[in-house]
Amino acid sequence: MRLSIEQIISYQTEGYLIVPNVFTNEDLQPVIDELSAEIDARARALHAGGKLPDLHEDEPFERRYMLLHAQCREIGRGFDINGYLGEAIFRFLGNPNLLDVAECLLGSELSCNPIQHIRTKLPAKRVYSDEPDYFQNVPWHQDCAVTTPDSEASEIITFWLPLVDATAETGCMEVMPHVFKRGYINHHAEGGTTIVPEKLPQVAPILAECPKGGLVIMNKYTPHRGISNRSDIVRWSVDLRYHKTGAPSGRDVHPSFVVRSRLQPDSVLTESAEWRRMWREVKEEKGKSLHRV
Repeated sequence: MRLSIEQIISYQTEGYLIVPNVFTNEDLQPVIDELSAEIDARARALHAGGKLPDLHEDEPFERRYMLLHAQCREIGRGFDINGYLGEAIFRFLGNPNLLDVAECLLGSELSCNPIQHIRTKLPAKRVYSDEPDYFQNVPWHQDCAVTTPDSEASEIITFWLPLVDATAETGCMEVMPHVFKRGYINHHAEGGTTIVPEKLPQVAPILAECPKGGLVIMNKYTPHRGISNRSDIVRWSVDLRYHKTGAPSGRDVHPSFVVRSRLQPDSVLTESAEWRRMWREVKEEKGKSLHRV
């Protein structure tokens, strides 16, 4: 999968790009199977502890987590890429289709940025009233706001992909085109890391619907937010970031690693055990902020 000149120009002009048909089912299914297995293991442990009465074993991937979470919110505690450190997700970080797209924008010396997440957006009607809104619907923000200022000159690009169709009904993103040209806009931490209300650009947002297998690419200065999931399934998604090898990652207390190199192919990390070791040995500096705000 390679981007066309027209797609590259569109990204450089708008600050975002939606690319369909980047991934095949063979690319995504190992990740889905691994997430399903992780959820199953958590559910069985909670069931054995008397905290979860019904395992909902016959429910599909798109619904099972929702039904388990309704019984016990503990099922989602620490559930993220750097929480479970699975083999399939590690392999996906170096997926050739993904890296071919990233190379079109960043060049051939690519590192996987440590800011990466699995997102489970529940249907709005399933969300508990005591949960803050930003827990499900991330407010208007720029991704650079969750990096440290030393990475200001780094070109860190977000690659967001849904594991189910991301539509207006299931809760896709909204993005503000062109605004990335203004650079960093002040954020504050109230209500989740979000753009200060009086600084929010008055720009009509674009609905960034993206089918399963597609990819939403965003400049780190592109404002975007999540909208409510009005469907009856979980909107699963993965958001990853890549940057040029050698540039500050914006999260230097966490491990980034080389995923592609034409100049030094031996520098590419291929061993998942080493990736896990790097994460497990991370010792965040006490009192050091991981965000700008």
